[in-house]
Amino acid sequence: MLAWQAPGHEVDALVGGRHHDPFALLGPHETPGGLVIRAFVPHAETLEAIEPDGTLILALDRRHDAGFFEGRVAGRPAWARYCLRARNRGGEWVLHDPYSFGPVLGPMDDYLLVEGTHRQLYERLGAHPDVHEGVEGVRFAVWAPNASRVSVVGDFNQWDGRRHQMRKRVDSGLWEIFAPGVGEGTIYKYEIISGDGRLLPLKADPFGFRGEFRPATGSVVARTDNFEWHDEAHVASRDEGEARRKPMSVYEVHLGSWRRGDWDRFLTYDELADQLVSYASWMGFTHIELLPVSEHPLDASWGYQPIGLFAPTSRFGDPEGFARFVDKAHQAGLSIILDWVPAHFPTDIHGLAHFDGSTLYEHPDPKRGFHPDWNTAIYDFGRREVANMLIANALYWLDRFHIDGLRVDAVASMLYLDYSRRHGEWSPNPDGSNDNKDAVAFLQRANTVIYAEHPGTVVIAEESTSWAGVSQPVHTGGLGFGFKWNMGWMHDTLDYMSTDAVYRPWHHDKITFGLMYAFSENFVLPLSHDEVVHGKGTIFSRMPGDDWQRFATMRAYYGMMWAYPGKKLLFMGQEFAQRNEWSEARSLDWHLVGMGPHHRGMQLLVRDLNHRYRDEIALHARDCEPDGFRWIVVDDRNQSVFAWLRFGGPDDPPIAMVSNLTPVPRPHYRIGLPQTGTWREILNTDAADYGGSGLGNLGTVTAVAEPAHGQPASAHIVLPPLATLYFRWEPEPPPPEGETAAGQ
Repeated sequence: MLAWQAPGHEVDALVGGRHHDPFALLGPHETPGGLVIRAFVPHAETLEAIEPDGTLILALDRRHDAGFFEGRVAGRPAWARYCLRARNRGGEWVLHDPYSFGPVLGPMDDYLLVEGTHRQLYERLGAHPDVHEGVEGVRFAVWAPNASRVSVVGDFNQWDGRRHQMRKRVDSGLWEIFAPGVGEGTIYKYEIISGDGRLLPLKADPFGFRGEFRPATGSVVARTDNFEWHDEAHVASRDEGEARRKPMSVYEVHLGSWRRGDWDRFLTYDELADQLVSYASWMGFTHIELLPVSEHPLDASWGYQPIGLFAPTSRFGDPEGFARFVDKAHQAGLSIILDWVPAHFPTDIHGLAHFDGSTLYEHPDPKRGFHPDWNTAIYDFGRREVANMLIANALYWLDRFHIDGLRVDAVASMLYLDYSRRHGEWSPNPDGSNDNKDAVAFLQRANTVIYAEHPGTVVIAEESTSWAGVSQPVHTGGLGFGFKWNMGWMHDTLDYMSTDAVYRPWHHDKITFGLMYAFSENFVLPLSHDEVVHGKGTIFSRMPGDDWQRFATMRAYYGMMWAYPGKKLLFMGQEFAQRNEWSEARSLDWHLVGMGPHHRGMQLLVRDLNHRYRDEIALHARDCEPDGFRWIVVDDRNQSVFAWLRFGGPDDPPIAMVSNLTPVPRPHYRIGLPQTGTWREILNTDAADYGGSGLGNLGTVTAVAEPAHGQPASAHIVLPPLATLYFRWEPEPPPPEGETAAGQ
């Protein structure tokens, strides 16, 4: 064997897929005797190095029958570009040698990842179509610090892990390679050998921008950086003012079951852009919140067990289709919120679990790294690279897809070490406390970064405990969220409304108690998907009595909800009183809207509530401030009547809400009011248009200077049965110029 030739044991290691550093062996290497070119091309019987124009440089010697070739040429620099021409009995093909290209990552990528501050990590990791050193192809990069070998495999190399073995960046544990000739639409995975020599199941790309349609699990090379947006006006408006002072009425949607197409197929992102966006806009919602759209293997998980955090699910189309959906929503004035799942991930073998053969993304302690309830793994929030990946993922959706906000799922499970665990199943902190300090630090940092990079967006916590300061700023010790779901309000009010009216006097505090803490956080009032599954029925089916009472009670409930302090969220189908419990496997029962006045009336009521909420400043501007609320009637438990005032700014007319939650009409009910004069009835849930009896106040009531309920004025009003009314004060117009108030 000549001195310049590769040692036999290294050749054997390479063709066996076990070489520790393939870039040290393959490709061009300068030696004292000239340039050595080595290549591994299975199925080739002969191999030549040629100039890009096809001129022969040299014929390589075949050293191994598996396809290992090498040869030496004098006087040629290592940087000079060359190609390989292979032949066998089947023909001839020309290829670029992936080992002739330099690195695609740099020292700054290593440094920022290890430091945990690489905010645009998604621009470096994953699969990126690119022109590298003058050649078109795809640059691949993945983090697997404990692997002994990582290869990218796909149809382009016959899924042979020996052909694109990646370069390891020792400082960071990143692996990278440029694959010439590969393009968009290529299906690929990573083949990984663990540090102890085990060949692992093929892994999807943690940073893959597109996934195969289930049940296939491969990643697909795609671009998400070249979409042409038309939402400049929406983004500019979003960045103006405080989110907590703007109306937020959220339509929560599961894209796979909102509506189905012919033959029960999924609608595409473009069809949803036409149908869902126009419907939500007509209904007056301000936001659409999507159950997770990140790629996930199981429909029944509703997206809450994601595998591809960076890939809009292929169920409805490609990433560009999803971008068009968001763009169409923005042009219609609708904001898009995504459910985001940083709390846990599924243990499917092609996903993140034991990604490089070690507990890489998950916490190594099973008491902190595994969810017994959901059979899922928990991220190691204290590991800088893992936290970096999750924060970069949040920024990715905001950067690349112009998403307006994130609703963070299962925050409570992140905050507590003993969440849903029995004694002995969790380990406390050294001081005996049960808070997950790593998760707290992660959430604080994530919110700080998100709001710094995208100040006009909102981040909402689904947090069901009494943890203090969820929506308070990080610099004051809070978690830094913009809003928090008010789970207490949801449970209390649903319990109350599902109780027969005759028993409601004994449960009066289910409504009043929530106002004791209504301003401790910036709250969203959620009637979410969790309340219409798993045997709970629907909002409609939980209402007591016959159909008339159910519809009336539901209308009154919604009327109260839209006047209650806090932003609003309603799950799809509940706006028209869906009767059947929700299932991800079928469309909503849209036919109900055309059956009689009641379902259609419910839909029209929600539409009007949304428009009243948006148009009346008093109903939204101070949703999160105690000065925006004042009780009128708080203690009429015997008649189950509630009344309160909502205020905006000094020049905004106040709104009085009154609810009669019994089936008994009350034609002469007296309520206190802050102003004398005309109060216009701007909403009556018992209106005939909504399917009600039509009982009301003929449009207005007049308040006189007779104090009541602690207010300086009062009015007698007609309270329909099981109904909510809104009254807006209308000040007297000023007299014409030059006249006195008496008209003189």
